[in-house]
Amino acid sequence: MISKYLSTIDGISVFPVIGLIIFFGLFIFIIVRTVRMDKKLITQMGNLPLENNKEIQNNNEIEDETK
Repeated sequence: MISKYLSTIDGISVFPVIGLIIFFGLFIFIIVRTVRMDKKLITQMGNLPLENNKEIQNNNEIEDETK
């Protein structure tokens, strides 16, 4: 039913192509950015959940006191 209405619009076939180009462009950008990232930064970000974050806890306590 929707395709019947969409087929009456002139130039509608351009939009899926534009969407596909945007998707692949963003995908390639993310892949290139991930490959070029500093390996130390990746390791540090991977270890964040495992670290004892006293600095973060102190910041949260300070924020709670100011409220």
